[in-house]
Amino acid sequence: MLDDPEDIHPLFHGAPSTTEFRKLRKRIVRQTRESIEQYGMVERGARWLICLSGGKDSYTLLAALHELKWRGLLPVDLLACNLDQGQPGFPATVLPEFLERMRVPHRIEYQDTYSVVKEKVPQGRTYCALCSRLRRGNLYRIAREEGCAAIVLGHHRDDILETFFMNLFHGGRLATMPPKLLNEAGDLLVFRPLAHVAEADCERFARAMQYPIIPCDLCGSQDGLQRQQVKAILDQWEARSPGRRQVMFRALMNARPSHLLDPALFDFAGLQRRPVEIEEEAGQPPRLP
Repeated sequence: MLDDPEDIHPLFHGAPSTTEFRKLRKRIVRQTRESIEQYGMVERGARWLICLSGGKDSYTLLAALHELKWRGLLPVDLLACNLDQGQPGFPATVLPEFLERMRVPHRIEYQDTYSVVKEKVPQGRTYCALCSRLRRGNLYRIAREEGCAAIVLGHHRDDILETFFMNLFHGGRLATMPPKLLNEAGDLLVFRPLAHVAEADCERFARAMQYPIIPCDLCGSQDGLQRQQVKAILDQWEARSPGRRQVMFRALMNARPSHLLDPALFDFAGLQRRPVEIEEEAGQPPRLP
């Protein structure tokens, strides 16, 4: 990657020149490209709606995708979108000003889903399920209005792992966020190009670039969420055995249905032994079919 000011996207202007940051940036862009290629996300000439929350993950996603497009490695049209959900005190001017300055095509949409969530969810219950459902519905609508083929989200490796364990512990199923998903209507794809990128790398990258981080004051203000509990467990495992997260993530890419218990995925009932034919002559080894 060249860092001449004339040969980088504005999103990378002012990037640290340290070897450590260069390695970090290269790793994030490489892992993003690998996910895109591995899961067949590219439809040449398609338009992608990049969902930008203002958090570290979505900034990392935005930068990595624009780096790939800048280098001619991502032949799609990119449109950044922020859904302002009406949280009190949300700094509504931060993202529009940032995107204008970075020369990133974008759309800012205001929908007061915050009031709906606060009204509908009983005191003491978590907001995440209803909040995400309302947000998803609006993003689908915006994607259709903008002629986009895909909605692109900033979920990273750790989000995927946490969701797997939440489903395991609380949902009684083996499932997580897939890197590529077709919506129920069948007209939009949902992509997660940061599937291989560690959360810690997103945090280091966004902090080093000094992107204007906007915290979530809705679900982020609640303590004791299932995801936070799972994250704490994974943190403990990682502290005791560094690299544990990556090993567990690789396991999600190495599923063996015949060694699980779901008869819908593997025909256990149809699994039959094949008798070995025994030679009549003494001393002869059995002849396999």
